[in-house]
Amino acid sequence: MTESSVNANDVGDVLADICEAAAALILPLWRSGVEVLTKADESPVTEADQRGEKLILEHLARHFPGVPVISEEDASEFGTPDSIGPRFFLVDPLDGTKAFVRGDPNFTVNIALIEDGRPVAGAVCAPPSGETWFTKGGVALKRVNGGPADRIVARPWPKGSAVALVSHTMKEETAVKLAEQYGFDLREPMDSSIKFCRIAEGSADIYPRHGPTMEWDIAAGQAVLEAAGGSVLTPEGRPFAYGKASDGFRNGWFVARGAD
Repeated sequence: MTESSVNANDVGDVLADICEAAAALILPLWRSGVEVLTKADESPVTEADQRGEKLILEHLARHFPGVPVISEEDASEFGTPDSIGPRFFLVDPLDGTKAFVRGDPNFTVNIALIEDGRPVAGAVCAPPSGETWFTKGGVALKRVNGGPADRIVARPWPKGSAVALVSHTMKEETAVKLAEQYGFDLREPMDSSIKFCRIAEGSADIYPRHGPTMEWDIAAGQAVLEAAGGSVLTPEGRPFAYGKASDGFRNGWFVARGAD
């Protein structure tokens, strides 16, 4: 990657602004009794997902004309492309729709820029708390309610007190097996890509995902976590790749960790 391409990809602050604009649109619909529809894959979708995605796509087209975008709701309605070039955006306008519908606060707006199979810039916004995490200048930053941004850094593994973030629906026996496999001591249930951001800011240590996700679910979170010094790898320790058009942009298992 050349210096000019690095500079062209250092757009996390722009993505953060777009995420926050979408969050401002979505937040008034939270706990409002908004209608919940069911997609073909039986997952829920709301007006918040649809309106947020429309705004994000408009902003990306204005700021980055010609760069393709793979977005969750568009993919759900029209399908994913059979192929994709080396540089594109992944968008999840409302990750954690089930939490949003329940009235829980752990849902996020996500945008990531992918180049050559890797997330090179990203932003994640949590509308209820006003927190935004994003990449800039090779580091990870966090701001709250549009205030000044501070650098965040993933913490080293705290022996004896490592915290894993897991799904609300994870069975007890599954959690016990994961603790044995990965060596964490405590666990906290949490929805959405906010898990990556909590690890990036040093308040948790690992997120093992032995189940399906889509590329747009995790790309922005991975960008933030890696910029904070963490990692997202396959359980075998291999790099996690993006642009898997032949697989419908579906992910295999992965493990997100803090600093070594």
